[in-house]
Amino acid sequence: MKTLLSVWSWFVLGVSCLVFLPLVAITRLVTFPFDRGAYAAGYVFRKVVMPNSYLNPLWSFSTSGSLPDDMRRPYVVVANHESFVDMVAISHLPTEMKWMSKIGIMKIPVLGWMMRLVRDIPLHRGEASSGAKALDLCHERLSQGTSVMIFPEGSRSRTGELGDFRAGAFKIAIEGQHPILPLAVYGTRDCLRPDDWRQHRANAEVRVLEPIPTEGLTVDDLPALRDEVRSRIASAREQLRSEHAA
Repeated sequence: MKTLLSVWSWFVLGVSCLVFLPLVAITRLVTFPFDRGAYAAGYVFRKVVMPNSYLNPLWSFSTSGSLPDDMRRPYVVVANHESFVDMVAISHLPTEMKWMSKIGIMKIPVLGWMMRLVRDIPLHRGEASSGAKALDLCHERLSQGTSVMIFPEGSRSRTGELGDFRAGAFKIAIEGQHPILPLAVYGTRDCLRPDDWRQHRANAEVRVLEPIPTEGLTVDDLPALRDEVRSRIASAREQLRSEHAA
């Protein structure tokens, strides 16, 4: 039964991408003259996960905490990375952010096309020049009043333990004096386990934490800022773990 439900869910997600592609393209075309940052098209694109959420009996998503009143301030948003499903879960937040994503995902037909249309940020992992270009693109998106979303662990955790945070997201925040918005994600690893395409029954939650200002910080403050953000996310994950176990 789990295999059949998984096939059904992936089918729904695929059909949703096909349906949303023209919607995203039309939104991008219509709003282009006054929305060079593709905020509206991106907002539409993130909703591609909703049909799957309604029609998938295996996965349940929730969000908690409050987003800042003005997400176009903008923010450098960071979250722990447990699974591909993190992107599905975080997309339930009622806002738009430009995602830094490995190039492999952006090469997936239809899904990748939409990511490029909405100006998500490609990253060739392991290539220094690509990393520098991705950071430049993040600065550009932020200058256009759109928050950016980065997984500072780089790749998803295969053990479920929180990995080390890389410096990139914090460097961007300090250089642009943008506040950081931490997110704690819990339960997505149970939705889709490593090396298994089949989906599993799970409840996943994204918790929005308090923003952390960076005004007045310099690159010398980067290690302390990175450790503070990681500590807050780790603490929130443990709290979510306890709440879901209750």
